[in-house]
Amino acid sequence: MQLRITIPADVKFCDLSLSRRREDGAVVFAMDPIEAICDASGLELEVVVGGPQPLVGALIAAWYVAHRESGGDPDPVQEDLIEERRLEAERGGGFSYRAGHA
Repeated sequence: MQLRITIPADVKFCDLSLSRRREDGAVVFAMDPIEAICDASGLELEVVVGGPQPLVGALIAAWYVAHRESGGDPDPVQEDLIEERRLEAERGGGFSYRAGHA
């Protein structure tokens, strides 16, 4: 499935304020940028962040690629997630660093 999204000009990747919860390493982010993207793209927020197959992770990952390709600064949390995915693919699923230790 290919999803086309529109990033409003006033929404920046850093607006997500990506972080990891200390206790379990879960990714936490601001919802306002996601809501703005959904509005601009004609997508239902509930489908993107909820539902049986949430798309928000894929949306953030694709947005980050475009962000970096256009000269945007690296985001340490997203870089950790990319490294975790690389290691899981290389060594098999289930590999994760503790939050902040990739």
